[in-house]
Order: sequence, then C-alpha cells, then structure tokens
Amino acid sequence: MKSTRRDFMKVAALTGVGFWAMAGNESKAQALANGRPGLAGFGTGGKGDSDISSGANHCDVVVICDVDRRRLAQAQEKYPRAKAYTDYRKAFDEMVDSFDVVTISTPDHTHTCIGVLALRAKKHSYIQKPLTRTIYEARLLGELAREAGVCTQMGNQGSGSNRLRQGAAQIKAGVLGTITAVHTWSNRPVWAQMPGRRMTLEKFAEDVRANRPNQADALIAAREREINSHLENLDWENWLGPAPERPYWPGLYHAFEWRGWWDFGSGALGDMACHTFNQPYAACDLKFPTSVQAKSSGHDFDSFPARSEIRFEFPATDDRPAVDVFWYDGGIKAPQELLSQFGINEPAASGALYIGEKGAMYDGGDNGGNWRLIANDGSPIEPLPENQLTYPRNRDGHDGEFYRSIREGTPEQCYSNFPDYAGPLTETILLGNLAVWAAPEGGTDSEGVADGSLGEWGEKVEWDAKNLAVTNLASLKTPGVAELVKPVYRGNHAFE
Repeated sequence: MKSTRRDFMKVAALTGVGFWAMAGNESKAQALANGRPGLAGFGTGGKGDSDISSGANHCDVVVICDVDRRRLAQAQEKYPRAKAYTDYRKAFDEMVDSFDVVTISTPDHTHTCIGVLALRAKKHSYIQKPLTRTIYEARLLGELAREAGVCTQMGNQGSGSNRLRQGAAQIKAGVLGTITAVHTWSNRPVWAQMPGRRMTLEKFAEDVRANRPNQADALIAAREREINSHLENLDWENWLGPAPERPYWPGLYHAFEWRGWWDFGSGALGDMACHTFNQPYAACDLKFPTSVQAKSSGHDFDSFPARSEIRFEFPATDDRPAVDVFWYDGGIKAPQELLSQFGINEPAASGALYIGEKGAMYDGGDNGGNWRLIANDGSPIEPLPENQLTYPRNRDGHDGEFYRSIREGTPEQCYSNFPDYAGPLTETILLGNLAVWAAPEGGTDSEGVADGSLGEWGEKVEWDAKNLAVTNLASLKTPGVAELVKPVYRGNHAFE
C-alpha cells in the first residue's frame, strides 16, 4: 500500500523522528506525498553521480545541478522528475523549499558557496572531500552546521569503516606506547601539476605563429572553434563561481584537471589527505598544529608542484606528547631506511606509518583498513582485544550513517560531521598547503636548471589554530599566504 505524507507525519510524531523538523522547517508545503525527504544534488558527474545515487535510496531527488549540460542531461534521464539547473544560486532561489538534504560534489572552490546556502537554509549536508579549499571555509562550515543543528558528513568514506576506527582505537589504547612520529604518503597527483601550465588563445596564437607560421591561422581558428564548442555545453561563468576570472582552455580545468590549480583545487594533499591522514588524525588527535614547513619540486603560485614533502609540528596535549607528522606526495614515500626497520621493503603506493615506543603500525592504502602492528624487532604485535577498545561501531557504512542520523535526528552520530571532525581535519590538512605555497623553489641540476626534484625547506609558517592566524606573517617573504587562509570571492558568488 502506498504511504502518504499524513502517514509519515503520524509516524514522525509517534517516534520523534522528523526530517522536516530537524531542519527547522515544520510547515514545509513541499513535502512529498510518499513521506521521503527531498534531495538536491550539486555536481552530477563522477563522485556526484554516486553520491546522488546513494541519496536516492533514502530520498526523492528533486533538484539536480551541474555546470556541464551533458552531464546534467544524463542525470535528468536518471531522475526525470528532478528540476535541472546549471546555476546553484537559482536552484536555491526557486527550489529551496523542495529539498531537505544536499549532496555537494563539485570542484573544491565551489564547496563553500553552495554549502553556506545549504546550511543557512538548515539543510542536511553531505559534502565531498576535502570539505573546503581553504582553512577559513572549513571553520565557517563547521560553525554554520553547529548553529543549524543539521546532520552533516564529509565524503571521506574510510571514516565509516569499523576497521579504520578500530586501528585508531588501538593507538589510543596504547598498543604502541607513546607515538613519536607519523609518516603518511600518497601516489597523487594523477593529474598534471607543475609551473607554466596556463594557456590562453592569445598565448597559443603567439606560440604557433612563432613555430608554425604557415599553419598558424588555420590552427588558431580550429582551436577557437573547439573552445566555443566546449562552451556550448559548459556554463563557464558558474564553473568559475567565486574564483578569479580566467578564460577557459580545453583539458586544463574541467572536468578533472582543476585539482592541480591553486584557484580551484587543493592539490594532492587536499585530494587524498582526508583519506590517508584520516586515521592518524583520529588516532593521535592531530588538531591545532603550531607550525608547518615544506619542500616542493617548484611551483608558480598558479599550478601546484608535481611533488612535495611537508612537516607538521603538533604541540603536546593532555593525552600525548608533542609529535611531528610528515606528508609526502608525487611518488615520494616515507624514508626507506625507516620502513625497512620494520620489514616493509615494498611499501604501498599510498600509506601511513606510526612510530611508537614499542614498534610501529603500518597501513598500506588510503583508507585506514589495511593496518598491521609490528614490534621493534620486526615481529608481529597482537592487537588489543575488542573489549579493551573504545570506538563507535558502525552498522550502516559511511553514507548509511549519514542518512540514519537524519532519520534518528542525531547529528553527532555522523563520525565525519563538520563541526567536530571533518572541519578540524580539513583545517589541519590544508595548513600544509600554506607551507607548500611558501616553498616555491624546486631542486636543480648541477647547472642550476630545474630538474623536478625537491628543493630546500621553504619558509616555516607559524600558526595560531584557535584564531586561524599566521603568527609570523610579517616576516614571511612569500606573498599571498593570508589570502590562502581566507580567500576573496568574485562578484555575486560572494556569500558574506
């Protein structure tokens, strides 16, 4: 028998469960007849497709939004009753009373401008990792989520794994004694990152006229036609959103290469540390670092470097002494001599290594699920039994935990919620990019020519996490560090 909204409201009244009341919208005229909440999906391709599909198991998809008209048309075929938009602002203006849940699976630079609208409208919000592109934005979304009282979840799926939580609990319970250092590494980037990548039609024309003069006019005209053809299907203005204006160029930004640009993405660190750094963050309470420093292969303040190494310093807390944490990307891993001490002679492409008094924990992968304990002599350490561990067990998986928290009206049930976990985790991670920014010089060969190797340690960035402030800003020689903490937003995409 088909249920009705009246049936749903009766159940809600009896059980105390209320999708609508949770979001402060008790009189929602838009509630659907079948009693399911409405969902608005922002970003419909790639991860957006799977995020909306997961939400469709619990909600009715009533809004889809994507700047790519082809992807939007594909989503429209899957959700024919949903209203489609390329402009997120128009979607909120016209349909805000029609949905209760949002998924935001767009490039990093647009997470916050959409997320702010959602949280101020008291919508339950699922936002892909990293939560935001900048540190200030992560703090803002956490504060807005707490004020709204809604359920929130970041898309770092390993957070929903009991195996990740169990490994963190082992460390917290002291299986290795005091942790003295943590090393994490990633095989990212798998997209282009290096200086000098920006291209425009003017630059292209100059190049072909200099190098292929007999073909220049035809090549320039062909490239211009290609650009115009792409822009017929791409709402470039809304793709740029709050970022500084620049001309579109095929293959440099949409649909995947945006991760390697400072204006749009957060590099290898932002992409993967919400996964690979996730368990160490939980296990060692890696909040509020006091300084960060980096080496890089060189960048031009436009495109991220191809590889980097970052050192975070965390002060002592009531539960642990001070600890140094290292991040490596672009194919660099923890020092092999350190790995070999624990018999790890063929480390995974991505992973984490905790160094403790009694030995190490090694996890070969991104999501904290492949950990094993190794004594200082290389022998296995037996994990502590479950009855000696404290961690929240999850029976529903990562996405399921989010939708269960909505049903039960328990925002705190989401492990990777914005105020308490995802926001502070993102703040910690993104601090590393301030250090990368302040390390623009890469290594050189014997003749002083850049060779793609790591340069010397860049400027150390001293950090006041409570106030989101670089405390040695006045003495830094590298410009633009403050703007990387809190960006300036373009035109009518600003939300303050």
